[in-house]
Amino acid sequence: MAKQQDTKKLFEDLSGTGKSIGVLTSGGDAQGMNAAVRAVVRMGIYVGAKVYFIHEGYQGMVDGGDNIEEASWESVSSMLQVGGTVIGSARCKEFRSHEGRLKAAHQLVLRGITNLCVIGGDGSLTGANLFREEWSGLLEELVRQGLIDEEAAQNNSELHIVGMVGSIDNDFCGTDMTIGTDSALHRIIEVVDAIMTTAQSHQRTFVLEVMGRHCGYLALVSALACGADWVLIPEMPPEDGWEEHMCQKLSENRADKKRLNIIIVAEGAIDCHNKPITTNHIKELVVSCLGFDTRVTILGHVQRGGTPSAFDRILASRMGVEAVLALLEASDSTPACVVSLCGNQAVRLPLMECVQMVSAYVSLIFCRSFENNLNTYKLLSYHKADSKLPNSSFNVAVLNVGAPAAGMNAAVRSAVRVGIKEGHKMFAVNDGFEGFYKGQIKEITWGDVAGWTGQGGSILGTKRTLPAKHLDKIAEQIRIHNINALLVIGGFEAFECLLQLYEARTSHEDFCIPMCVLPATISNNVPGTDLSIGADTSLNAIVETCDRIKQSASGTKRRVFIIETMGGYCGYLASVGGLAAGADTVYIYEEPFNIRDLQSNVEHLTEKMKTGIQRGLVLRGKSPPVVQQNENSNENFTTDFIYQLYSEEGKGVFDCRKNVLGHMQQGGAPSPFDRNFGTKIAAKAIQWISRKLKESYKDGKVFANTEDTACLLGMRRRTMAFQPVVQLKDETDFAHRIPKEQWWLKLRPLMKILAKYKTSYDVSDSGQLEPVTRVRPKKAD
Repeated sequence: MAKQQDTKKLFEDLSGTGKSIGVLTSGGDAQGMNAAVRAVVRMGIYVGAKVYFIHEGYQGMVDGGDNIEEASWESVSSMLQVGGTVIGSARCKEFRSHEGRLKAAHQLVLRGITNLCVIGGDGSLTGANLFREEWSGLLEELVRQGLIDEEAAQNNSELHIVGMVGSIDNDFCGTDMTIGTDSALHRIIEVVDAIMTTAQSHQRTFVLEVMGRHCGYLALVSALACGADWVLIPEMPPEDGWEEHMCQKLSENRADKKRLNIIIVAEGAIDCHNKPITTNHIKELVVSCLGFDTRVTILGHVQRGGTPSAFDRILASRMGVEAVLALLEASDSTPACVVSLCGNQAVRLPLMECVQMVSAYVSLIFCRSFENNLNTYKLLSYHKADSKLPNSSFNVAVLNVGAPAAGMNAAVRSAVRVGIKEGHKMFAVNDGFEGFYKGQIKEITWGDVAGWTGQGGSILGTKRTLPAKHLDKIAEQIRIHNINALLVIGGFEAFECLLQLYEARTSHEDFCIPMCVLPATISNNVPGTDLSIGADTSLNAIVETCDRIKQSASGTKRRVFIIETMGGYCGYLASVGGLAAGADTVYIYEEPFNIRDLQSNVEHLTEKMKTGIQRGLVLRGKSPPVVQQNENSNENFTTDFIYQLYSEEGKGVFDCRKNVLGHMQQGGAPSPFDRNFGTKIAAKAIQWISRKLKESYKDGKVFANTEDTACLLGMRRRTMAFQPVVQLKDETDFAHRIPKEQWWLKLRPLMKILAKYKTSYDVSDSGQLEPVTRVRPKKAD
């Protein structure tokens, strides 16, 4: 309890009273920038600071006037779901000159702005850092010219700068993801999925050009997410003879009865002689060498457009709040920093260290996220003419357990192909452990999983059946098929299944084999991991539906929607979906509430309807408020009860509508994140299985009975970790099928703050300034 009080005191100490914060977007636009602006404005106002929009980037700062406008709470109420940047962005040549920066300094001093939040790429952030370094000299010059007096110079003596990286290219070192990248991947994958249907119909080859002049992240990850046959990026110029290798690969895939080929090219792709590789050159190559019907598609600025994804909204909101905290904590000795994402944790990094790394690797950005994706893509690439696969003599079975989740098929495909490359014979089990004990097991080959990456649901079939009642039959099937290792992909039931098999090792030696579970559930309720395969796709479905529902009411006024999400006793979807959709209130099981809380929420909405948001809704098309409820949040307070309560108490002020989203949250094609996440962790799991098989193979048989041979692979903060399932028992609330501690509960205060509720906020976990970790490129295979 003392810790909680100390934390609350720390948050209260970070007062913004008397401070002014300027927020601008600069350089190329990126989806999610508006969510970041909204978070900065509302968090700044919440702590008592004045916040100013600086329109049109640095140009607006130089010009001043109406370009620098004080923001209000209501002025950002409709920003969250809008793409691009509402406050405008422009490339400013004038700011690059000393005279331009002098003008900008004068405009800031006139308004007392000594805290800047800059959202942009490395060029924008470099300019901000130079501005800070010159600040004292600029003030002295303004005093000499008589534009400001000594008192104004003294009152504005320190300029603090915090950056957020907004770039669809993900070309900034020090962060795993930049704002806008995930949304750009959504646009690319939407196009690729559409193209694949027509390509299959006509047996065509498609060459797609995506953005990325110096960084091939979009090309690489989209190739991984759609199972492209070939990818060309600036970081890895192909050696001489690549044309022949590529054509051989395309020809092999057609010989394996694949009806289409996809080649993805970054716009900055070059060969080993620094010569550009164009889409037209590739088309001519394929047509002349193979005679395949080939088409070229250049995506262009479509990748920058559209609404931001759920991931980008959440990332931008978290980073925006973190940026304000960083500004409030800044001192004259604190260097300019960038708020970034490392794994699932917010971090602060020295701005210039990051920029210098980008400059050093301007055509070879080998940051952690990039290298992980590159290594996975190499693992999944197989060229018959170049390599002969090893033969390990081990048999590995893969199965899905629990409810279907988008991304399961991508994980199965990755596991099968990496397993085959490791030399194993791979077996697919249909319908989970129910199919296992019934003997629905068959060998699965490289070509069998072609095209699985973009498929939703579970192609193998999945059931919730637990193995405890069928142990003898399952053990018999393991012997019949000589299964040496097991990969289980699923939700909470998958975790329980592996735990039951581990505990049955004492009575069934057949279960003494390496076993691994990959978390795959939209509920994200599996212990041992921050994220699960399928949750991102479901969040996007929720957010997209909320956007549509809110838009449907644009012609009405004073309306509240009650939306019920899935998740059982886990409030992840409701809470994080609420943060991404701009909800006013979220009711979940993990945070008990009573009738007084409900009454307070109704009163809060009643007051909100009296503000400019209500007028804006009528006159400016502002979004109506959204209330979300998790299906098991309280047995007495059902969705119907809450709907009736809000309807009754809101009479004369607002009316109510309700919507139960249901199983649409489980359906649809997997998001780029879920495809990529499932692909990478499945590859990592198979490599772990290969190591354990070698370690446990003695006297002609596999025998693995230690705790570390039955593990769950999950993301914990910054790292991917294999954790023995038996050790996760103490972390699990089995009665409610949730982990005892859930990281996302720390995001709930953010949602409340951004909805204008007074609440305590634990800032002990906020990012601390730390050095940038360099990832050295490994020699290419």
